[in-house]
Amino acid sequence: MGRRRLRIGVALGAAALAAIAAWTMRSAPERREWVTAPVERGPLVATVAATGTVNPVKSVIVGTYVSGPVAEIDVDYNSKVRRGQRIAKIDPRNFVGKVEQARASLADAQAQVRKAEAELALRRSQLGRQEKLATSRVLSVEELDVARSAAKQAEAQVALAQAEVEKARASLKDAEVNLGYTDIVSPVDGIVVSRNVDVGQTVAATFQTPTLFVIAESLERMQVNAFVSEADIGRVREGQEATFTVDAFPGRAIPAVVRQVRNAPTTVQNVVTYDVVLDVDNRDGTLKPGMTANVRIVTDRVADSLLVPTAALRFRPPSGEDGAPSPTPQASPGAGGSRPGRVWRLEGEQPVAVAVVVGLSDETTTAIESDAIAAGDRVVLRLAPQGSAPPSSNPMLPGMGGGSRRGR
Repeated sequence: MGRRRLRIGVALGAAALAAIAAWTMRSAPERREWVTAPVERGPLVATVAATGTVNPVKSVIVGTYVSGPVAEIDVDYNSKVRRGQRIAKIDPRNFVGKVEQARASLADAQAQVRKAEAELALRRSQLGRQEKLATSRVLSVEELDVARSAAKQAEAQVALAQAEVEKARASLKDAEVNLGYTDIVSPVDGIVVSRNVDVGQTVAATFQTPTLFVIAESLERMQVNAFVSEADIGRVREGQEATFTVDAFPGRAIPAVVRQVRNAPTTVQNVVTYDVVLDVDNRDGTLKPGMTANVRIVTDRVADSLLVPTAALRFRPPSGEDGAPSPTPQASPGAGGSRPGRVWRLEGEQPVAVAVVVGLSDETTTAIESDAIAAGDRVVLRLAPQGSAPPSSNPMLPGMGGGSRRGR
């Protein structure tokens, strides 16, 4: 009986201890875990991302003005050509015949001039004799007028024949020009990028000039036509530095310089972009026309500043609970587009608001100015989920990049 009472007493004591422990745990304040990152000092570069295409600075489409079968082709892909060099030939036989016909027409017109001039000489001689007869009253006035009219008609006939000569000469010149067009020549010094015809193929230039060749003036100097969104175009200026990559050389950052920001918009599915032209040095010949370029244009930079993750500027502690911070202090706007902001520095286990001036920013990091914060201080990014492991001290925590482009 005594042992039974002892067991009951022990059980009641254990239950009382468990109840006290549970009450203590419920009444203890909940401990918070904050995800933080250190404030760093260093340079920051803001960029604008775009995609584009690598193209020759100047390329010429070579076509044909005349129609006919292709008789000869003198160049191929990647052939280097000089200005005025023949690169293909249209069958000239039809045009040679037209030149000969025009020459015959010119000769006929010139013969008509000589005939009209002989007729004019005869009429003038007759008019001279009749004027002498008219002075001695052997010839009537009416007959003298007829002789004068015949002489003027002969003069007009000479002028008409001479006009026919000029007309025939112009036709000959046109036929000779068309014959010259059968030789397809390069208009620039460069390299053949594209060849679209073969020997024996008939080209027709009736309604639209066909494209026979595409010649790039030089592949040592290329350009990138980048398409920049309307949200970013306001930060792009001529002379800015840029880099880009192509799929053929994924690990290579190729330098470029913004040469032109074009005002003509391009709208595709309600997305407006603007063409930005970048100059590229391609003396090593690695870049090919048509390559897709992933471009980064440097729009601004700071050499040395305090840097915090952009997510730290968006963090707000829970309100209406114990340990909630005081209202946000105000900061004066900074120069050059700076604006007031705040971050929350972790002091002990509680975040404390610190007023800062927000400056340049990229997708993940923002430059700030403040006398109340220094490199090495930890700023709060977010509240860790309950029951999770303690947050890492690595500054490259998920969530540091906020995608904000303010101040870039």
